[in-house]
Amino acid sequence: MEGIYERFPSAAMGRDMHVWRYGWWGAPVLVFPSAAGFAHEWQKEGMIDHLAPLLRAGKIKLYCPESNVAEAFTREGSGAEKIAKHVRYERFILETMVPFIRKDCNLSTARIGTVGCSLGGLYAALFALKHPEVFDYALCMSGRYEISQFLGGHQSPDVYFNSPLAFVPNLSGEALERTRRTHLTMVCGTGQWEEGCIEETIALCDQLRAKGIPHDRDIWGAESKHHWSWWKKQTTAHLTRAYGR
Repeated sequence: MEGIYERFPSAAMGRDMHVWRYGWWGAPVLVFPSAAGFAHEWQKEGMIDHLAPLLRAGKIKLYCPESNVAEAFTREGSGAEKIAKHVRYERFILETMVPFIRKDCNLSTARIGTVGCSLGGLYAALFALKHPEVFDYALCMSGRYEISQFLGGHQSPDVYFNSPLAFVPNLSGEALERTRRTHLTMVCGTGQWEEGCIEETIALCDQLRAKGIPHDRDIWGAESKHHWSWWKKQTTAHLTRAYGR
């Protein structure tokens, strides 16, 4: 399925950012790439073709920006430098992508869905939990939800507030009521290469349940691997459930 490619200048990132978008009408869904970080990843991996029925039917529009996930989490570097890069990316999403999506949808108050697999699942969860007035749904597949392991054990307020397994257990009062405005769908297989992901998915689901934050827990069997072939099935099933009516 054909998409539209654009480059957006970002003051937060200090460079142009690559973005692909797909669909002509429907609910806006922001797609976070996996550890590769490429804007064209979902097209390359066949996700767009799998979702073509929803896109052609005008049920969803997909917005696929690149991310700096490698610089923030998987490459060498000090923990302080890496989390600072993640914070800059959060600003890019809020200051550039959200206004663009709302303008493209011709709705200044549009709430946006998020979706991601692997480390993209972390991003989807974070934006829904931290900014529920903007993001009303998150589909999080095979994610990791405790980030200090990627930062050499570095601790700071920014690390805390970007690690769901750290801050969700402590939500209370108005902050908790805000977060209850969103909905997370937490998905993970129990097969090959899901080590760490399955444990953290279950742990975050337990915390969401304890806090009364709307969510679904969907644990797949031992045949379900940390792989695109399974994420395609999971994405199609859950986005059809969320937006296909």
